[in-house]
Amino acid sequence: REFINIGSKTTTARGRRYLTLDEFHRQVNAGLLEVLEEEQDGDGSLKRVYVEAERWVESDTALLARVLGRDIGGKQNILVFNDEAHHAYRIRKDEPDPDEAELLGEADDAADFYKEATVWIEGLDRVHKLRGINFCLDLSATPYFLGRVGQDSNSPFPWVVSDFSLTDAIESGLVKIPQLAVRDTTGAEIPGYFNIWRWIMPQLTSAERGGRKGSPKPEAILKYANTPVSMLAGLWEHLRIEWEREKDDPRPPVFIIVCANTAIAKVVEEWLAWNKPPVGVPPHGIAGFLNTDDRTNTIRVDSKVVHETDTGHAKSDDSRWLRFTLDTVGRTEWPRDRQRRPIYPEEFEELAAKRGLPLHPPGRDIRCIVSVGMLTEGWDCNTVTHIVGLRPFMSQLLCEQVVGRGLRRRTYELGENGRMTEEVAKIFGVPFQVVPFKANPTAAAKPPAPRHHVQALPGRAHLEIRFPRVEGYRQAVRSRVACDWDSVPPLFLDPTRIPPEVEVKASLPTNTGRPSLSGPGRLEQITLSPYRQGRREQALVFEMARDLTRSYVEGGTCEAPAHVLFPQLARIVQRYVAEKVTPVPPAERVDLFLSPYYGWAIERLTAAIRPDAAQDEAPEVPRYEVSRGPGSTAEVDYWTSKPVREVLRSHVNYMVGDTKSWEQQAAQILDTHQGVEAFVKNSGLGFAIPYLHNGQPHDYIPDFVIRLTSGDFLILETKGFDDLAEVKAAAAERWVAAVNADGQHGAWRYTMARSVPQVREVMVGAGQGPSSPGLASGRKSADR
Repeated sequence: REFINIGSKTTTARGRRYLTLDEFHRQVNAGLLEVLEEEQDGDGSLKRVYVEAERWVESDTALLARVLGRDIGGKQNILVFNDEAHHAYRIRKDEPDPDEAELLGEADDAADFYKEATVWIEGLDRVHKLRGINFCLDLSATPYFLGRVGQDSNSPFPWVVSDFSLTDAIESGLVKIPQLAVRDTTGAEIPGYFNIWRWIMPQLTSAERGGRKGSPKPEAILKYANTPVSMLAGLWEHLRIEWEREKDDPRPPVFIIVCANTAIAKVVEEWLAWNKPPVGVPPHGIAGFLNTDDRTNTIRVDSKVVHETDTGHAKSDDSRWLRFTLDTVGRTEWPRDRQRRPIYPEEFEELAAKRGLPLHPPGRDIRCIVSVGMLTEGWDCNTVTHIVGLRPFMSQLLCEQVVGRGLRRRTYELGENGRMTEEVAKIFGVPFQVVPFKANPTAAAKPPAPRHHVQALPGRAHLEIRFPRVEGYRQAVRSRVACDWDSVPPLFLDPTRIPPEVEVKASLPTNTGRPSLSGPGRLEQITLSPYRQGRREQALVFEMARDLTRSYVEGGTCEAPAHVLFPQLARIVQRYVAEKVTPVPPAERVDLFLSPYYGWAIERLTAAIRPDAAQDEAPEVPRYEVSRGPGSTAEVDYWTSKPVREVLRSHVNYMVGDTKSWEQQAAQILDTHQGVEAFVKNSGLGFAIPYLHNGQPHDYIPDFVIRLTSGDFLILETKGFDDLAEVKAAAAERWVAAVNADGQHGAWRYTMARSVPQVREVMVGAGQGPSSPGLASGRKSADR
């Protein structure tokens, strides 16, 4: 039993324990405290409580039984994946971080952070003690130590072995471009709005700062933050009106303000949401942020609310509803099942009915979030356009976490140039120092294209097309192999791709950064001639055949011994080199046996070599996905800004075009052809054909899947220029042959049309059966 004082912070000082009123109620509701007596002050507020706390000690065996459950049971040598691993590292309790308050904000937040890190690591220690952890893999977008680790604070984990940095993601177009302040009218080397907190603090009086260990006065922070927030808010308002005018996406842009503590967040929320500015701060004048009796545009999210709902301790309806709201910011509707019924989160319907609120996602119309903390990892809103940081940032980890809340792209559609269009997030007050990107003031952003909802129509269920999901192939070669030469693509030794001749010169680069042919020094030509000399083609053929043989024997799919397999593969390689390899001068045929050509040749032969069915070998069959069943057009449901065309003989309402007219013309032929029962454009369908290139697995996405009136299925590719067109075609023919050999998913064929007239020819041939010219149907055209 003990006395607990109710204070402004959760802490222990001079032998006395203090809890905030919210934390006290949380522990009581969670059953951690039983109140025996209460003391109140003169105003009737709770001052001190006498409580009884019951603490239990859980044994290692009991913890493992509870955490690991029956699935793992007594198994040992466990593999651990630490997701969000920056929350799980071994801290030093005796080394508190002097900047802890600025790093993590309020004391409760720091306590929760270190408690979470400690609990997880201690749990892994107990698992390792009884079961043994064989390997632990950390996954994190921000692999940094945060605090309480001595000299390692704010430094990357030393065990990082793989890195794809945010700069790489920005340069590759996977995320938005964060735009930060780079210059202002003060002429200072570091603009004030680059780090708003550091810009504000020197301007505060000692009373406003609250002393060395105190918290600054919230009204004073807003007094100076008013201008940068209003500046970005004005840009946000113009963007909101622009999005509403376009009418293709009903979602509003989202504005985020990350505050140092609850007190600052409350003042900012009252200013933005309720137009109640403190003395000396003007109204913001942004109508889009104001809350009304029937509409919530701005919400305040305390880190405590997020923590309680994440851990299942949220007791109040307000806290639970706020979490539902936060989780659905930027969503217009709930996910749906196959009958198009919305899938609501657990307890959502009951809570909405209790509060008399509609069943649409409660975060749908949210425009502004005033947050204490970093929101949460995995928060998937992709409409954040503006961020303001009103807190200290003592770590790049915190900067990355805040900036990361705004980097999810609104759309991943490719533009006409085949690249993703530029999307930006404007950021003040988050001093993220490794992002050098600036806005281009001369280039006006293009308005986004209209968006279309592509979906399967329940009324066209009779047009559904199902397909197998193939992730690989199985072979069981006993003694004989063959090569399907019709499916082997040619290989061109292209000097414009891999130069076989280089001119070199002893000179320095010019002031343009480019080497120059002029100036002193002798120009010298280097070729492959020295390498080619003494290398006989026959010996190189044997080397490739040896590598192919080793691959087959070690792959576990071949029962034939190496001495039986090698002569067959040597003959196949020799014919491949003679018939399928074309050197373009000054390249020579022997250059095939240099990388990357050598690897490409082996990949293409591996894909074409099959068990010899003519010699009673079992044919190659597919290896289907285990976790998912067959795919279906019924699963198509997404939005796109690509051009679309309505179609009739398709389960899906639109044909989404990746070209200006090519695919649209092909779709018109398919939609009107008497031999077509149903078809679908392979967009958002998930139909993919596996193939290998450059030693890496890839997925080939054909253009159309067609169900013919004969009951057969046709995979149609409408291909323009593509360096890998023949490789992809070979992969498709292998897929067709394997699926047909398995026989569980009907009869399939594949063909490629390189022009609109060829599409008509293909469909004429399709009506004549599988043996029609130009259609692959797993035919036995293999030569031994």
